[in-house]
Amino acid sequence: MKEKGINKPILVPVDFSSNSETALLSAAELADKLDSDLVILHVVHDLNEAPGYYSVKGRGKQLRRMEDVAAEMLEEFFHKMQKKHASLSALEHATTMLVVGLPVNRILESAKKIRARMIVMGSQGRTGLARAMLGSKAEQVVRLASIPVMIVKEEKKSDSKSDNS
Repeated sequence: MKEKGINKPILVPVDFSSNSETALLSAAELADKLDSDLVILHVVHDLNEAPGYYSVKGRGKQLRRMEDVAAEMLEEFFHKMQKKHASLSALEHATTMLVVGLPVNRILESAKKIRARMIVMGSQGRTGLARAMLGSKAEQVVRLASIPVMIVKEEKKSDSKSDNS
């Protein structure tokens, strides 16, 4: 068996949602099969670029606190996933990254920085007006990435009546 780290890592951007959990599990299973490292990324959205927010001089501590809270949330998410899915060795050896900025840009920059072999991310599966208004980060990453991107969707809960038909 190859030593961990010889292969390029798989980058998994997470937002702590159930979609992220599903994507992380798929990425961990894939990393185990490919004997790849796993890097779990969370992007703290840059408040200066977010609609509805204003940059206030002298309030840098507020942004710092956001980063601290995000770092704690990332570690909690990571440890919860390790504990819940102890059989996945990729999770045991995974590393975490926290960056600040526009999510799509930072995901692509992080992938380049760590020389990722691929990006695995969850999708909320918005359609119609919601997708047109908000855009899809996953769709943008797919369009702009120079490496393979795997989008993982949660299985929809099926209606038990339709299962028995």
